[in-house]
Amino acid sequence: MAFWNRKKKQEEEQQKEAPSRGAQAARRGGFPALQGVKHIIAIASGKGGVGKSTLSANLAVALRFAGARVGLLDADIYGASQPGMFGAGDIQNLRVEDNMLHPVEKHGVRFVSMGLLMGGDDGPVVWRAPMVVKLLQQFLGQVAWGELDYLLIDLPPGTGDIQLTLAQQASLSGAVIVTTPQNVAVGIAAKGMRMFEKVNVPILGVIENMSGFTCENCDHVTHIFQQGGGKQMAKDNDIPFLGSVPLDTDIVESGDSGQPVLLGSTESPAAQAFLNIAKNLEESFYDVVNEANEGLPLEEQVDPETGNVTIQWVDGNTTHHSAYNLRVECRCALCVDEDTGKQILDPKRVPLDIQVVNMRRTGRYAYTITFSDNHSTGIYTFDRLRDDLAEDEAGDNETFSV
Repeated sequence: MAFWNRKKKQEEEQQKEAPSRGAQAARRGGFPALQGVKHIIAIASGKGGVGKSTLSANLAVALRFAGARVGLLDADIYGASQPGMFGAGDIQNLRVEDNMLHPVEKHGVRFVSMGLLMGGDDGPVVWRAPMVVKLLQQFLGQVAWGELDYLLIDLPPGTGDIQLTLAQQASLSGAVIVTTPQNVAVGIAAKGMRMFEKVNVPILGVIENMSGFTCENCDHVTHIFQQGGGKQMAKDNDIPFLGSVPLDTDIVESGDSGQPVLLGSTESPAAQAFLNIAKNLEESFYDVVNEANEGLPLEEQVDPETGNVTIQWVDGNTTHHSAYNLRVECRCALCVDEDTGKQILDPKRVPLDIQVVNMRRTGRYAYTITFSDNHSTGIYTFDRLRDDLAEDEAGDNETFSV
């Protein structure tokens, strides 16, 4: 039974979503397996050991208790822990049909993990980054996720290949940042937050984990890792504070037993913390995402005759771009010296009749453009296309049509 009126909530969300056309702007990265997923949310932190996996598992169950259809992707390839969190460590074989992996369903949540592919083996995953990225792409594109309201992605610490691959290919709806209260953890978690901001992924909120320990005998609260760091981080960056989770033996025992805390009792302090976080996330979700979607392109069109580009934006603006100018303004390492910033490409060597032959969105922040001279390594950010590279339509046609 939902702990708040989800039907009313869904009606309000639909009303918010329609005017901004945010849903139309969201793309699922070209993965057919994700087309039935409404929203993909990264659970992230630059810091390790802050409890991302515990938060991911319990938040998934809390959202399921609220009536949502939820999936969980364990993207921590080297240190997969979700099979243990969900009590699925004894599963030896995953079902594969039509070259699609079917997720395990436990406690009403569909999930996949490298730990499931290891068959309970405690051997290490000794892979270089390209193999890890390839597996992540398979988890996104070759898992039969089906219809989901939320797909949560439990990320490893850091701001490396996994995070960048997700930001570029998974069309994330947003990211939730997890931290513990002390300053050193908050500072490193902020690095993870800045990474997502750079690739235009909305920050849905901050969760403070391990915020205090309550003695069972005297009810005295001891703030072992200080207090309020996550809340202050949210305030300083003007983003939602989704809530705090106490240091609680119930949470520790639930992780070891494979039974998330909500399955024991919804009245315990730990269970109430996760329920409140899920509620706060859903209440603020559409406001945050729709505001961020205002800066996204709604539709792009390439003129089949001239190869020039027109982009319609979610906020109603339209920009025009000549293929010649886009090619000359490429900032990839083949066209601009990375050390000096000096242009390597000679504009005189670019044909005046060059055309754009393909435009592909790179996450929520850029296009990758392929030109008729086969150049395809440039990334054109949405901000740059809107602010620096937009051209007058009449002048564009007059100068570059050949």
